[in-house]
Amino acid sequence: MRIRTAKEALLRPLQAVSGVVEKRQTLPILANILINVVNSRMTITATDLELEIRTTFDIDAETDVSFTLPARKLMDICRALPAEAALTLDLEANKALLRSGNSRFSLSILDAKDYPSIEATDIQVELTLPVQVLKRLIEKTQFAMAQQDVRYYLNGMLFELDSSGIRTVATDGHRLATARHDMEIELPEALQIILPRKGVIELARLLNVNQEEVKLEISSNHLRVSQGDTLFISKLIDGRFPDYKKVIPRSVRNKAIVDKGSLKEALLRTAILSNEKYRGVRFSLSPNRLDLLAHNPEQEEAEEFLEIDYDGEELMVGFNVNYLVDTLNAIDSEQVEIGLNDANSSSLVHDTESDHTAYVIMPMRL
Repeated sequence: MRIRTAKEALLRPLQAVSGVVEKRQTLPILANILINVVNSRMTITATDLELEIRTTFDIDAETDVSFTLPARKLMDICRALPAEAALTLDLEANKALLRSGNSRFSLSILDAKDYPSIEATDIQVELTLPVQVLKRLIEKTQFAMAQQDVRYYLNGMLFELDSSGIRTVATDGHRLATARHDMEIELPEALQIILPRKGVIELARLLNVNQEEVKLEISSNHLRVSQGDTLFISKLIDGRFPDYKKVIPRSVRNKAIVDKGSLKEALLRTAILSNEKYRGVRFSLSPNRLDLLAHNPEQEEAEEFLEIDYDGEELMVGFNVNYLVDTLNAIDSEQVEIGLNDANSSSLVHDTESDHTAYVIMPMRL
């Protein structure tokens, strides 16, 4: 059985699914990708038992066939071949012979029947939305997700749907990010799901802005996302996300309007002499002025001040500079609004041109 294709035609789908494949696997077959050929259409599937990605494309094949190949090795071979290389793949017994020009590679095959599959059943909600909208909702909030937190429900992103729209929320307990898109959704009741961190990252990477729409299908345990010839399926985190609305300050007494670019550059400069472990920078606010101060155990100090729009009370509060910079990177407007009540309360950071995103950063003692 022979399959013919071009390097680029095979490499693109391999790159789309390869992020699912872990370097260390409990099952040997999970280091492989599943290849199904039906009517000269090849479907490549990768899974880690929690997440599955499939993508389909046209090839030149003599017959229908199913087999598995080592994912990393196949992709490394494709990357190393010349740009315009043509490939032929022949199956012989338990080997796949890959030929291109003067190159020849023999790869081991594992039985396709042993390859696991994730199937989302009991679909409860279906909706279609623009690809740009979903990509934006993820990009505006994903940086605040926790990593390997014992509170497992924080190691992912909350998708909240109601009849008026869809919202994404992420928090690691020290900061919170939320973004919303208004649209009419037919729902019997409001719905919350938590997509695991790896699923969020892979979904964001998969979303192709050249496509117009993406379809979401939600069941009690899975999320399916369809876009063109690519299908994404992920198990959901079985847990209850904390009430994020209690974290967002309902009102703030002191509001400062700051140029985003100037603040980010000043933070990065000041942070050079901050404590490398805690990355703390002190904000000192006074009328129309923001002073940034940082110091470290070596008794080194950095100071910088910015002219800002502020007429509130004098305040001094500490922040983790990484949290602030991540937040500024997620905001589109040239100016940001920073709301504060006192030195011990969380700060509310807003895009001055949109009320569809909000960011909360907890203060730190310096």
